[in-house]
Amino acid sequence: MTTTVTIIGAGLGGLTLARVLHVNGIPSTVYEAEPSPTSRSQGGMLDIHQDTGQPALEAAGLLEQFGGIVLEGRQATRALAIDGALLFDEPDDGTGGRPEAQRGELRQLLLDSLPEGTVQWDHKVTGVESLGDGRHEVRFADGGAVTTDLLVGADGAWSRVRPLLSDATPEYIGTAFIETYLFDGPTRHPASASAVGAGGMFALTPGKGIAAHHESGGTLHSYAALSKPLDWFDGLDLADPAQTAREFDGWAPELTALITDTETAPVLRALHTLPLDHHWDRVPGVTLLGDAAHLMPPSGEGANLAMYDAAELGRALAARPGDIEAALTAYERALFPRSAAAANDAVEIHRLCYGDEAPYGLIAMLSGEE
Repeated sequence: MTTTVTIIGAGLGGLTLARVLHVNGIPSTVYEAEPSPTSRSQGGMLDIHQDTGQPALEAAGLLEQFGGIVLEGRQATRALAIDGALLFDEPDDGTGGRPEAQRGELRQLLLDSLPEGTVQWDHKVTGVESLGDGRHEVRFADGGAVTTDLLVGADGAWSRVRPLLSDATPEYIGTAFIETYLFDGPTRHPASASAVGAGGMFALTPGKGIAAHHESGGTLHSYAALSKPLDWFDGLDLADPAQTAREFDGWAPELTALITDTETAPVLRALHTLPLDHHWDRVPGVTLLGDAAHLMPPSGEGANLAMYDAAELGRALAARPGDIEAALTAYERALFPRSAAAANDAVEIHRLCYGDEAPYGLIAMLSGEE
């Protein structure tokens, strides 16, 4: 009897799971709400870590191909004071273990590695239901439905699968990002491009900050962070970037230009988390990975952990053919402590970024002084 494996969400985690299963001879189907792989921007740069993202790509048989999309020099990191003065500068000397690539290119690499038809686009989940004996039904907005022996929620912060396992819901952590883009930075925005440098830049002070990354094609992808109550942002007109920039009065113009000169509509991204020790009792036939399982403050680990979760789940299933429950038990036994440790680290990084010690606590950590 063939076991059906249904993955909800065609992000990096869901696609990595499908790929690891495929290389182990296990078919799966991924259902994604987006109408196509190019229907929206896939975000910015990702640094793929030696202990998580890279082993996941190796398990997927894609580590060598990944090398072809790495952007050289982008591991450089610098910190600026609010007046633009340089506080910390770590060039990319080629020895770092966190090569950078565009999220969209990595996603496409995974998509191209899957058999045609593995991903079913334009399938927005409207409900999931247990049928007993470990089987589940997934219902879609178009009126269709599928039943499956194994259901995996790789569907992010607002997972529709999570309620089968847990009552936990994401909670706002008191900080939101406002995302902007400047294009062809070295030519059209030279002062800002020089401030950002070759890789990533952050300028932080307690309760606020501006961070940016120099992406492919000279794009400057930036986030203005503000620690405010969530309803405060209701009174902010995002269409008028000058309103956001007023929160950074007195900052260097090359930094505030990352907000005011945006060439795309600013996007508000309020930060939410699940409980740091989020876990659940074993429920037959269903599990979670990535943000659906362990949503935490941004720390550079999110995508890496999602891919690592996926690889570990895929390997557990491949190692225990015909015994889904044994595989899920083994996977979750390792998942929970790993996720809790990463979540606690992410909370500490968030405190160093926007707490009373900003930016010097973070600089000390990056310098190896902590």
